[in-house]
Amino acid sequence: MRILRNYFLKEFIGPLFYALGVLTFVMLLVNLAKIAQLVINKGVDMYSVSKLFLFMIPSLLKYTLPVATLVAVLLSLGRLSSDNEIAAIRASGVNLLNLIIPLVVVALIFSLVLVIFNDRLIPYTHFASRKTLLEVGIKNPTAYLEPGVFINSFQNYVLFIYHIEDNKLFNVRIYEPQGNRPTRTIVAKRGEFISIPEKNMVKLKLMDGTTDEPDPQNPNNFYKLNFKTYFMNLNLNLDKNRDKIEKKPKDMTIQELNQEIIRLKKENIDPTPLLIHVHEKIALAFSCLVFMLVGIPLAVMVRRRERSINFGIAFLIVGIYYLLLISSEALSLEGHLTPALAMWLPNIIFTSIGLLLTWRVCVY
Repeated sequence: MRILRNYFLKEFIGPLFYALGVLTFVMLLVNLAKIAQLVINKGVDMYSVSKLFLFMIPSLLKYTLPVATLVAVLLSLGRLSSDNEIAAIRASGVNLLNLIIPLVVVALIFSLVLVIFNDRLIPYTHFASRKTLLEVGIKNPTAYLEPGVFINSFQNYVLFIYHIEDNKLFNVRIYEPQGNRPTRTIVAKRGEFISIPEKNMVKLKLMDGTTDEPDPQNPNNFYKLNFKTYFMNLNLNLDKNRDKIEKKPKDMTIQELNQEIIRLKKENIDPTPLLIHVHEKIALAFSCLVFMLVGIPLAVMVRRRERSINFGIAFLIVGIYYLLLISSEALSLEGHLTPALAMWLPNIIFTSIGLLLTWRVCVY
């Protein structure tokens, strides 16, 4: 029995590393184009880019490890089943359930490791990545900006830039909300940034444009002022102490999220979005175990050893799982489901299906 258990584990480990490597590489490849653009087109230094690259990997493992677990069990047990090895084992009187327990234990260990990852490491790397991006934005502002979208990265101002080329800006729109007064607007045909890293600030040089200036007699009214050259200082939303940048929910540990939830409840604010984050961290971690429970009976029943078919089955299962997860989250935000039920519902459904199929495969 021990020899067979070790055999099953050995057959599983190889495809696991193969699938994990392929999936992680593919997801990294998708982001490599953006990273390469930072170096080639934006002139960002390699040190900052390397940090961003390293900070990206833990966030990818959050998704690739569960999927790799599913692919590996489909590949390994699918091969054993297609070669009639599982049929021979069962014919010899060995209970298949005793042989798959080590695989389930391995998946459980993966899930517990991912709980720590999702709670500690991933929030840390996500927060560190944000700080690095802000530092890049101070040294090279155009690397931090994206054309064609509203940019809220600067205090008191909202920018919209139609086109960015190197350090040159074209067709710039700057909006300065004035509270109860009309929003001040600055429009320029061209512009460029002058970085001032020591002050966490950049100076913006605008050329050939107009600005709305308040009327000294009536501040609620503005008059147009044409300019050839116009300078303005822009402060990034960054404290002098970079360790005190405000954290977003993705940057928080479960303990920090719970503290924020308590604070919101005291202020009579609905904490549902944060509760969703708490349960999502744990529920997604246990998707390793869920996919293992579903993958074991499917591999035995489908009896296919082709990698393409097993990858296809895995992606179909994962697609349904995440579609159900997204739908449940939407229902929770609308108040139709509690956050706990919404985030755990896919796990409950898939675990039930997996246990039912496992029972049929192992008993009948």
